[in-house]
Amino acid sequence: MTSAPTQETSTAPAALTPRKVGTVFITGGASGLGAALVEAVAAAGGTPAVLDLTPPKADVPHVEVDLSDSAAAAAAVEDLVAQVGPPDAVVTAAGTDACGPLLEISPETWERVLRVNLFGTVAVVRAALPHLEKVRGTVVTVGSTLALRGAGDATAYCASKWGVRGFSQALAAEYAGRVGVTCLIPGGMRTAFFDGRTEQYKPGPDADLNDPAATAGAVITALTQPVGSEIREMLVMASGEASWP
Repeated sequence: MTSAPTQETSTAPAALTPRKVGTVFITGGASGLGAALVEAVAAAGGTPAVLDLTPPKADVPHVEVDLSDSAAAAAAVEDLVAQVGPPDAVVTAAGTDACGPLLEISPETWERVLRVNLFGTVAVVRAALPHLEKVRGTVVTVGSTLALRGAGDATAYCASKWGVRGFSQALAAEYAGRVGVTCLIPGGMRTAFFDGRTEQYKPGPDADLNDPAATAGAVITALTQPVGSEIREMLVMASGEASWP
């Protein structure tokens, strides 16, 4: 006599459901990569909201703020929360530069690069973390290929972006299982970032630069990872990028 078959408990993993983009706070969303991110988030069904020194061209919620002022940056996050509700993600795309030999750049100019790129990133993330932790949200910081190797006449930018990368790694360890952290490492892009520089600090006429829309698409991939899956670091660049490896 045979016994009836017993029902086995499935050990298969639950479906890996992509997370919705939700509400995304974007620093530097008025231009360049930030503006491309506004478009990408909206196209993915999310709600982009911008923190920038100037208003974005897109008709999206925004707060005008100088991100070199950490207190103002933190207050701007709360202003944006009052407009659109708490964020599901934050992307820190704002950035500035000061090219030239160290001794030819004033301390004020050099330090402003650090205040915008690094301290502004930290201030916005710090203010957003209590909101993000409630929904196991995501932070995407924006580094650079110059966060992987130094370059002459770029001491301020390299210092700021190496700082962003180190901050991101430490934050990922600190908030593991509570908030996702991705550090984006983009190569050069076809944006206004290089405008206003002397010719020696502009990409050459044959430089292979990425479309910021392609880089923004990679960010959407990081934002939509299923809960429990995180992209810690991602390099995105044109195939002919000269600054890496």
